[in-house]
Amino acid sequence: MRRSRVVLVLVSGLSAASVLAGCVANSGASAPPPSLPPSPLIVVTTPVRDAREVSPAGPVGVIVTGGTLDSVSLTRAGGRPVVGWLTPNRDAWTAGEPLDFGATYTWSGTALGPDAGRRDLGGSFTTATPNELVAGSLNVDEGSTVGVAAPIMLQFDAPIRDRAAAERALLVQTSVPTEGSWAWLPDSAEGSRVHWRPKNYWKPGTSVTVTAGLRGVPLGGGAFGQDDIATHFTIGREQIVKADVTSHKMVVLRDGQPVATYDASYGRESDPDRVTRSGIHVVTERHPTKRMVSRRYNYDLVERWAVRISNNGEFIHANPASTSAQGNSNITHGCINLSTADGKHYFDSALYGDPVEVTNSSVELSSVDGDIYDWAISWDAWRGMSALPS
Repeated sequence: MRRSRVVLVLVSGLSAASVLAGCVANSGASAPPPSLPPSPLIVVTTPVRDAREVSPAGPVGVIVTGGTLDSVSLTRAGGRPVVGWLTPNRDAWTAGEPLDFGATYTWSGTALGPDAGRRDLGGSFTTATPNELVAGSLNVDEGSTVGVAAPIMLQFDAPIRDRAAAERALLVQTSVPTEGSWAWLPDSAEGSRVHWRPKNYWKPGTSVTVTAGLRGVPLGGGAFGQDDIATHFTIGREQIVKADVTSHKMVVLRDGQPVATYDASYGRESDPDRVTRSGIHVVTERHPTKRMVSRRYNYDLVERWAVRISNNGEFIHANPASTSAQGNSNITHGCINLSTADGKHYFDSALYGDPVEVTNSSVELSSVDGDIYDWAISWDAWRGMSALPS
């Protein structure tokens, strides 16, 4: 559902009156205070009369001081009125639907003041015609349940020049207080991208609503946001994988308690390209079967129960071929190998957004390792990647 983003700018009319003071000799009583003249009837429309290149995102409305609105209408070419909302005391009207691009709108109606004062509404304005419409997409599906490390990711289909304007249109609402921040990552091949993550892992059970009120927002260079988008999701149970590469084990904690310990084999340390990266990874995909191909290492395999934890090729998956190494040595190409039974057991427990905390390897997770390296960035640095002042 699109929502109108309207902000009305209140304009006050201020009148001054001279007060003549008199006295009555020997009366023993002071003169009654003089009555003040009524405030003048003032009507202000936003946008102003004859405005051009108006953002369809608003604000759009009428405010009256010194009177009330008897009637008000805003119509587009062709005569169709814009839906709007009148305040209970009839001193303001606000547009309740988004405006079209490249359209002319005309005001009509009447404001009434004291002593039969009357002011007719009139004038028109024209909304902007964009050079480009930019769309965005959110990564978390409506109604889904995700893990406690899940970032909110908004991908645009073009570069954004005015990132501050875009970020001001974004809102994250949570059912429990949650400190978090947007951060702009380097543009992808598709366009600009901005992620939101909490300072610390989400609290289980948190309800999250994300609203990107982008439609009509000027994004710089004549580009405007194409549509509003939104999603609502829930944070599930807390499941954290502890993956110490020197232990040759993988431990699963759920709500702080160990629920599984698996023998594992991690990436071979003698080759930096095969090292399982240290840092907080995030579960992003689950595949009952997954083809894995490497030209450099000359393999083309289909593996079972594959859970992706980064876009550099790192998975947690079953691999019968490394069974003899699981629990005692690290020989993989960077994945975390488990037995077939353990791989299936872990696969069934994993959610998008679960953290996998890899420790004690010789290479740190970083921006070269794919889309989600959000938790590899310090909180202060992350906040500094926002386009808005903290």
